[in-house]
Amino acid sequence: MKISKAVTMRINELLNEKDMSWYKLEHITGLSKGTIVGIQYSRYKSLNLTTLVIIIRAIGVSIDKFFTSPLFSDENLEVD
Repeated sequence: MKISKAVTMRINELLNEKDMSWYKLEHITGLSKGTIVGIQYSRYKSLNLTTLVIIIRAIGVSIDKFFTSPLFSDENLEVD
């Protein structure tokens, strides 16, 4: 699985846990709609780490918790 897809899937998991929408995430983070939609649909090959940290904090989880997922295991990830 591509890293961008794993990030999108993990954000979706956490948004569902927190009962939060992508729309609400957009407003909490202050990120542009284009950025949020790009991440939501895995349109980016790479994602700025600062942007990802802003999203993780807005969701209300630690960076450790975000990456503690089978989605990010070495055997599951493809690098472009």
